[in-house]
Amino acid sequence: MKKVLSFRSALIFGGAGFVGSNWAHYLLKHTDARVHIYDNLSRRGVHRNLEWLRRECNDSDRLKITIGDVRDAALVQRAAANASEIYHFAAQVAVTTSVADPRQDFEINAFGTLNVLEAARKSGRQPFVLFTSTNKVYGNLSGKELVMSGNRYSAVDGRGVNESQPLDLYSPYGCSKGTADQYVHDYSRMFALPTVVFRMSCIAGPQQFGNEDQGWVAHFLYSALQDRPLTIFGDGRQVRDVLSVKDLVVAFEKVRSQTEKTAGQIYNVGGGNRNAVSLLEVMEMIEEITGKRPRYSLQRPRPGDQLFYVTDFDKLTDHTGWKPKISVRQNIEMIWEWWKQQQRDVISEPLMVNAGAPPSLAEVPEVAS
Repeated sequence: MKKVLSFRSALIFGGAGFVGSNWAHYLLKHTDARVHIYDNLSRRGVHRNLEWLRRECNDSDRLKITIGDVRDAALVQRAAANASEIYHFAAQVAVTTSVADPRQDFEINAFGTLNVLEAARKSGRQPFVLFTSTNKVYGNLSGKELVMSGNRYSAVDGRGVNESQPLDLYSPYGCSKGTADQYVHDYSRMFALPTVVFRMSCIAGPQQFGNEDQGWVAHFLYSALQDRPLTIFGDGRQVRDVLSVKDLVVAFEKVRSQTEKTAGQIYNVGGGNRNAVSLLEVMEMIEEITGKRPRYSLQRPRPGDQLFYVTDFDKLTDHTGWKPKISVRQNIEMIWEWWKQQQRDVISEPLMVNAGAPPSLAEVPEVAS
């Protein structure tokens, strides 16, 4: 058995992405943890997040970067060898992409997660492992009774979705994330790894290169600011609860620091009823905040789309004391401020999501053997 490390060594799979880079920034600014980012840079624009992190940490030796894919079991195992905590955010994130290529979706989300878990188990260090799952594992919630009122749908019972909701893995994406979700949970029971699963609702905030398939709040804002038309699948009254990434990273730290309660647990994480908004309401907020009115057209709903999803996060609050603090309006304002700061570098590009090609492997140091 290897000796447990006395210092924090945080490995973040998908660490160059939206959630990963915000978590890396939090760790570098608020803790003494060594941060190891592992990312294949497949999402266009995320190399800018690496540049931001390097500037923020003044090229400190606390930040390490590996360009790699979670499907590469050998490289994943090398990266995890000395980690005291592992955060698995690397994923194929779009339902539409999963329908077009179910095999690739499975290999990234399910097989990639198994690689991460096996690397954690084989390291012999019993690292804390946090996996970000999705509300999509609950399917389209067809049994939820809804009423339409004005610009939104509402639940008749007034309640959000808690962890007792039965799984209904609708779509290849739901299946692959649900498979990963259950593997992470079971590795705690079978191998005593201190794992935590977050089934997350909509996350939004700075550093997000939103597009039609993922990061819809940012996508709506950027489209309005650049006068690009939106496509809404459905009538726009569908409701989601939006959580600021700034609140999310606090939740990460809460569950890591209280593993005596959180190890082996699954939590629904989102903005809750106070941050529940419809698509139409978000577009109204964007116009009020920026003066830019989003243009949109309506298309038929897509299979598996949820008309209503709002998180009941009471379990996480009971175990850790965590609650979200940032409102949807404040979140949009924060994203807008970040966008304005980025304009000089990004506005000349076709789209924020297409903010330049990723750097070559030679430009980013590989993990040492």
